[in-house]
Amino acid sequence: MTNPLFDLSGKTALVTGSSRGLGRAMAEGLAVAGARILINGTDPLRVAETVSQFQAAGHAAEPAAFDVTDEAQIVRAFDTFDAAGIAVDILVNNAGIQFRKPMVELATADWQRVIDTNLTSAFMIGREAARRMIARGHGKVINIGSLTSELARATVAPYTVAKGGIKMLTRAMAAEWAEAGIQANAIGPGYMITDMNQALIDNPSFDAWVRGRTPARRWGKPDELIGTAVFLASPASNYVNGQIIYVDGGMSSVL
Repeated sequence: MTNPLFDLSGKTALVTGSSRGLGRAMAEGLAVAGARILINGTDPLRVAETVSQFQAAGHAAEPAAFDVTDEAQIVRAFDTFDAAGIAVDILVNNAGIQFRKPMVELATADWQRVIDTNLTSAFMIGREAARRMIARGHGKVINIGSLTSELARATVAPYTVAKGGIKMLTRAMAAEWAEAGIQANAIGPGYMITDMNQALIDNPSFDAWVRGRTPARRWGKPDELIGTAVFLASPASNYVNGQIIYVDGGMSSVL
Protein backbone atom coordinates (compact mmCIF):
# COMPACT_ATOMS: atom_id res chain seq x y z
CA MET A 1 0.00 0.00 0.00
CA THR A 2 1.40 3.41 -1.02
CA ASN A 3 2.25 5.78 1.81
CA PRO A 4 -0.10 8.75 1.28
CA LEU A 5 2.75 11.16 2.01
CA PHE A 6 4.45 10.00 -1.19
CA ASP A 7 1.37 9.22 -3.29
CA LEU A 8 1.17 11.23 -6.52
CA SER A 9 -2.08 9.71 -7.76
CA GLY A 10 -4.22 12.27 -9.55
CA LYS A 11 -1.25 14.59 -10.14
CA THR A 12 0.24 15.58 -13.49
CA ALA A 13 3.97 16.16 -13.86
CA LEU A 14 5.75 17.94 -16.69
CA VAL A 15 9.38 16.79 -16.80
CA THR A 16 11.50 18.67 -19.32
CA GLY A 17 14.10 16.66 -21.19
CA SER A 18 12.37 13.43 -20.15
CA SER A 19 12.75 11.38 -23.31
CA ARG A 20 16.12 10.11 -22.05
CA GLY A 21 18.76 10.40 -19.33
CA LEU A 22 18.12 11.77 -15.86
CA GLY A 23 14.80 13.27 -16.92
CA ARG A 24 13.47 9.93 -18.06
CA ALA A 25 14.57 8.22 -14.84
CA MET A 26 12.82 10.83 -12.69
CA ALA A 27 9.73 10.72 -14.90
CA GLU A 28 9.55 6.94 -14.47
CA GLY A 29 9.85 7.34 -10.70
CA LEU A 30 7.08 9.91 -10.58
CA ALA A 31 4.92 7.65 -12.76
CA VAL A 32 5.41 4.68 -10.43
CA ALA A 33 4.29 6.97 -7.58
CA GLY A 34 1.05 7.55 -9.49
CA ALA A 35 1.58 10.73 -11.50
CA ARG A 36 0.54 11.25 -15.09
CA ILE A 37 3.65 12.32 -17.01
CA LEU A 38 3.99 14.88 -19.77
CA ILE A 39 7.04 13.72 -21.69
CA ASN A 40 9.10 16.58 -23.11
CA GLY A 41 11.88 16.82 -25.66
CA THR A 42 12.65 18.59 -28.91
CA ASP A 43 12.37 15.47 -31.09
CA PRO A 44 8.67 14.57 -31.52
CA LEU A 45 9.51 11.03 -32.67
CA ARG A 46 11.67 10.32 -29.62
CA VAL A 47 9.01 11.84 -27.36
CA ALA A 48 6.29 9.68 -28.97
CA GLU A 49 8.43 6.56 -28.58
CA THR A 50 9.02 7.33 -24.90
CA VAL A 51 5.31 7.92 -24.34
CA SER A 52 4.55 4.54 -25.93
CA GLN A 53 7.09 2.84 -23.67
CA PHE A 54 5.60 4.46 -20.57
CA GLN A 55 2.09 3.44 -21.59
CA ALA A 56 3.24 -0.10 -22.31
CA ALA A 57 4.56 -0.22 -18.75
CA GLY A 58 1.12 0.76 -17.46
CA HIS A 59 1.87 4.42 -16.79
CA ALA A 60 -0.24 7.41 -17.80
CA ALA A 61 1.85 9.51 -20.19
CA GLU A 62 1.29 12.08 -22.92
CA PRO A 63 3.60 13.89 -25.35
CA ALA A 64 4.68 17.49 -24.79
CA ALA A 65 7.30 18.14 -27.46
CA PHE A 66 8.63 21.69 -27.43
CA ASP A 67 11.94 23.55 -27.29
CA VAL A 68 12.57 24.78 -23.74
CA THR A 69 14.58 27.75 -25.07
CA ASP A 70 11.75 29.03 -27.28
CA GLU A 71 9.38 31.26 -25.32
CA ALA A 72 6.66 31.13 -27.98
CA GLN A 73 6.70 27.32 -27.95
CA ILE A 74 6.53 27.28 -24.14
CA VAL A 75 3.54 29.61 -24.05
CA ARG A 76 1.83 27.62 -26.79
CA ALA A 77 2.42 24.37 -24.91
CA PHE A 78 0.80 25.69 -21.74
CA ASP A 79 -2.11 27.15 -23.74
CA THR A 80 -2.55 23.67 -25.24
CA PHE A 81 -2.52 22.13 -21.75
CA ASP A 82 -5.19 24.64 -20.66
CA ALA A 83 -7.37 23.88 -23.67
CA ALA A 84 -7.12 20.14 -22.95
CA GLY A 85 -7.93 20.60 -19.27
CA ILE A 86 -4.43 19.50 -18.20
CA ALA A 87 -3.23 21.10 -14.98
CA VAL A 88 0.50 20.81 -14.33
CA ASP A 89 0.76 20.07 -10.61
CA ILE A 90 4.47 19.17 -10.68
CA LEU A 91 7.15 20.76 -12.84
CA VAL A 92 10.63 19.28 -13.09
CA ASN A 93 13.00 21.66 -14.90
CA ASN A 94 15.53 19.07 -16.01
CA ALA A 95 16.49 19.92 -19.60
CA GLY A 96 20.13 20.85 -19.94
CA ILE A 97 23.26 20.76 -22.07
CA GLN A 98 27.01 20.88 -21.45
CA PHE A 99 29.75 22.64 -23.40
CA ARG A 100 33.41 22.36 -22.46
CA LYS A 101 35.93 25.01 -23.46
CA PRO A 102 38.31 27.38 -21.64
CA MET A 103 36.70 30.78 -21.05
CA VAL A 104 39.31 32.65 -23.09
CA GLU A 105 38.32 30.52 -26.09
CA LEU A 106 34.57 30.54 -25.43
CA ALA A 107 32.33 32.19 -28.01
CA THR A 108 29.52 34.34 -26.66
CA ALA A 109 26.99 32.35 -28.68
CA ASP A 110 28.06 29.12 -26.96
CA TRP A 111 27.91 30.81 -23.56
CA GLN A 112 24.39 32.06 -24.30
CA ARG A 113 23.19 28.69 -25.60
CA VAL A 114 24.12 26.96 -22.33
CA ILE A 115 22.62 29.74 -20.18
CA ASP A 116 19.41 29.73 -22.23
CA THR A 117 18.99 25.95 -22.06
CA ASN A 118 20.02 25.37 -18.44
CA LEU A 119 18.79 28.51 -16.66
CA THR A 120 16.54 30.80 -18.67
CA SER A 121 14.34 27.88 -19.69
CA ALA A 122 13.69 27.06 -16.02
CA PHE A 123 12.60 30.66 -15.45
CA MET A 124 10.28 30.76 -18.47
CA ILE A 125 8.66 27.37 -17.92
CA GLY A 126 8.51 27.96 -14.18
CA ARG A 127 6.75 31.28 -14.76
CA GLU A 128 4.11 29.73 -17.00
CA ALA A 129 3.52 26.85 -14.60
CA ALA A 130 3.40 29.12 -11.54
CA ARG A 131 0.83 31.46 -13.08
CA ARG A 132 -1.55 28.52 -13.13
CA MET A 133 -0.40 26.95 -9.83
CA ILE A 134 -0.99 30.24 -8.01
CA ALA A 135 -4.56 30.34 -9.28
CA ARG A 136 -5.10 26.79 -7.97
CA GLY A 137 -3.31 27.40 -4.66
CA HIS A 138 -0.80 24.54 -4.91
CA GLY A 139 2.11 23.24 -6.96
CA LYS A 140 5.58 21.74 -6.90
CA VAL A 141 8.56 23.05 -8.85
CA ILE A 142 11.75 20.96 -8.90
CA ASN A 143 14.76 22.54 -10.58
CA ILE A 144 17.77 20.42 -11.46
CA GLY A 145 21.03 21.95 -10.31
CA SER A 146 24.43 20.32 -10.06
CA LEU A 147 27.53 20.09 -7.93
CA THR A 148 28.46 23.21 -9.88
CA SER A 149 25.64 25.01 -8.11
CA GLU A 150 28.24 25.22 -5.33
CA LEU A 151 31.64 24.39 -6.82
CA ALA A 152 33.41 25.46 -10.00
CA ARG A 153 35.46 23.36 -12.36
CA ALA A 154 37.67 24.56 -15.21
CA THR A 155 36.35 24.57 -18.81
CA VAL A 156 32.62 24.50 -17.92
CA ALA A 157 32.05 28.17 -17.02
CA PRO A 158 28.62 28.66 -18.64
CA TYR A 159 27.32 25.42 -17.11
CA THR A 160 28.69 26.45 -13.70
CA VAL A 161 27.09 29.89 -13.92
CA ALA A 162 23.77 28.43 -15.08
CA LYS A 163 23.64 25.84 -12.29
CA GLY A 164 24.66 28.41 -9.69
CA GLY A 165 21.80 30.49 -11.04
CA ILE A 166 19.44 27.53 -10.65
CA LYS A 167 20.13 27.52 -6.91
CA MET A 168 19.26 31.20 -6.60
CA LEU A 169 16.33 30.97 -9.02
CA THR A 170 14.91 28.26 -6.76
CA ARG A 171 15.20 30.57 -3.75
CA ALA A 172 13.62 33.44 -5.70
CA MET A 173 10.71 31.19 -6.66
CA ALA A 174 10.23 30.18 -3.03
CA ALA A 175 10.35 33.81 -1.91
CA GLU A 176 7.62 34.84 -4.34
CA TRP A 177 5.41 31.76 -4.54
CA ALA A 178 5.47 30.02 -1.15
CA GLU A 179 2.55 32.07 0.15
CA ALA A 180 0.47 30.75 -2.75
CA GLY A 181 1.02 27.14 -1.67
CA ILE A 182 3.85 26.38 -4.10
CA GLN A 183 7.03 24.62 -3.04
CA ALA A 184 10.10 25.29 -5.21
CA ASN A 185 13.18 23.19 -4.51
CA ALA A 186 16.15 21.81 -6.41
CA ILE A 187 18.16 18.63 -6.76
CA GLY A 188 21.92 18.79 -7.24
CA PRO A 189 23.12 15.56 -8.85
CA GLY A 190 26.73 14.52 -8.54
CA TYR A 191 28.58 12.74 -11.32
CA MET A 192 25.98 10.46 -12.87
CA ILE A 193 26.15 7.75 -15.52
CA THR A 194 24.47 9.48 -18.46
CA ASP A 195 24.97 9.91 -22.20
CA MET A 196 26.16 13.47 -21.57
CA ASN A 197 28.93 12.17 -19.29
CA GLN A 198 29.92 9.14 -21.38
CA ALA A 199 33.14 10.69 -22.65
CA LEU A 200 34.18 11.41 -19.06
CA ILE A 201 33.24 7.91 -17.92
CA ASP A 202 35.37 6.46 -20.72
CA ASN A 203 38.34 8.66 -19.78
CA PRO A 204 40.43 6.56 -17.34
CA SER A 205 42.00 9.53 -15.54
CA PHE A 206 38.69 11.37 -15.11
CA ASP A 207 36.92 8.19 -14.04
CA ALA A 208 39.63 7.62 -11.43
CA TRP A 209 39.28 11.22 -10.25
CA VAL A 210 35.51 10.89 -9.78
CA ARG A 211 35.85 7.61 -7.89
CA GLY A 212 38.66 8.96 -5.74
CA ARG A 213 36.93 12.29 -5.02
CA THR A 214 33.53 10.76 -4.18
CA PRO A 215 33.20 9.14 -0.73
CA ALA A 216 30.91 6.49 -2.27
CA ARG A 217 33.79 5.64 -4.65
CA ARG A 218 31.53 5.37 -7.68
CA TRP A 219 29.42 7.27 -10.19
CA GLY A 220 25.74 7.78 -9.42
CA LYS A 221 22.95 6.01 -11.28
CA PRO A 222 20.06 7.98 -12.79
CA ASP A 223 17.45 6.05 -10.78
CA GLU A 224 19.15 7.21 -7.57
CA LEU A 225 17.52 10.61 -8.14
CA ILE A 226 14.03 9.13 -7.99
CA GLY A 227 13.60 9.11 -4.21
CA THR A 228 14.48 12.78 -3.90
CA ALA A 229 12.31 13.71 -6.87
CA VAL A 230 9.29 11.87 -5.47
CA PHE A 231 9.85 13.42 -2.04
CA LEU A 232 9.98 16.96 -3.47
CA ALA A 233 6.93 16.29 -5.67
CA SER A 234 4.85 14.84 -2.85
CA PRO A 235 2.94 16.07 0.23
CA ALA A 236 5.91 14.87 2.30
CA SER A 237 7.76 18.07 1.34
CA ASN A 238 4.95 20.58 1.87
CA TYR A 239 7.01 22.67 4.32
CA VAL A 240 10.30 22.34 2.41
CA ASN A 241 10.95 25.39 0.26
CA GLY A 242 13.88 27.07 -1.46
CA GLN A 243 16.27 24.20 -0.77
CA ILE A 244 18.76 22.30 -2.92
CA ILE A 245 19.39 18.66 -2.03
CA TYR A 246 22.65 17.18 -3.28
CA VAL A 247 22.52 13.59 -4.47
CA ASP A 248 26.24 13.17 -5.02
CA GLY A 249 27.60 10.24 -3.03
CA GLY A 250 28.99 12.74 -0.51
CA MET A 251 31.28 14.64 -2.89
CA SER A 252 30.10 18.12 -1.86
CA SER A 253 30.61 17.29 1.83
CA VAL A 254 34.35 16.54 1.82
CA LEU A 255 37.66 18.13 0.90
